[in-house]
Amino acid sequence: MTKKLITKTLIGVALGAALSVVSLSTFAGTVLDKVQTSKELDVAVSAKWPPHAFLNDNHELAGFDIDVANDIAKRLGVQVKFDTPDFNLVTGGHWHGRWDLAVFSITPTIARARVLDFPAIYYYSSYVFVVNKDSKAKTREDLKSVTFGVEGGTTADDYMHQALQLDAQSLPPFKYLDFQPKTVTYKSSLLPFEDLRLGDGVRLGAIIAEKQTAEDALKHGYPVRIIPNDIAFLEPVAIVSDKGDPAFNKKIASIIADMKSDGTLKKISEKWYGADYTEPSMK
Repeated sequence: MTKKLITKTLIGVALGAALSVVSLSTFAGTVLDKVQTSKELDVAVSAKWPPHAFLNDNHELAGFDIDVANDIAKRLGVQVKFDTPDFNLVTGGHWHGRWDLAVFSITPTIARARVLDFPAIYYYSSYVFVVNKDSKAKTREDLKSVTFGVEGGTTADDYMHQALQLDAQSLPPFKYLDFQPKTVTYKSSLLPFEDLRLGDGVRLGAIIAEKQTAEDALKHGYPVRIIPNDIAFLEPVAIVSDKGDPAFNKKIASIIADMKSDGTLKKISEKWYGADYTEPSMK
């Protein structure tokens, strides 16, 4: 290689490195800059997961996640704009700017962490075993011969297939079922309840669901009950952003920390769940 060619090569390498630095520095904070400039926060939420997020009688979005998202936007000094995509579309990552945040009651898992960031945990959910009110089952061991229903692509689905890998520290240990029942997956968290309400064993014999969702079903007259004193697992639930903007993530983490310290998050939890789920508990 000639001296002239070596010089050109070194210049090319240096230029490439410089461009990489510029590119990285340009990307850092891009989402935050966009939000502050547009005065709008684009947030992905559910529209069919009460009491987290749902359409109320006035056909308006309401629920815990909606109140949390509105408060985040307020603290950023912007307006919130909601979108209601499919859950799997959000957890697949690679949003390409479609949303700035997802306040979608999403659990951080190792697989999801490859394509998403989780700036802050904002509440915890315990998953419980739910049966029809006429079921004779008293413990999980009584469910060996029944068909289970779960929402597909969720941590409950992972649990049933003994593939649950939560991306969080200091969580209580959990135990899988020591049997492998038949499992039916559904497109939403409420559809298993619709089948379970038909009767014990008509279509389903049990559901694994969030305690908050199960309690909301009970409140609305569903003929189901929760098997007492048995938590399948406890999971953290995080605010979610697309991969790769640490400045934006830091800002969101700071806002959630403030909402916890000033009692706002606890107040919203008690409003929608009747209890404070902002701290981990196996109750």
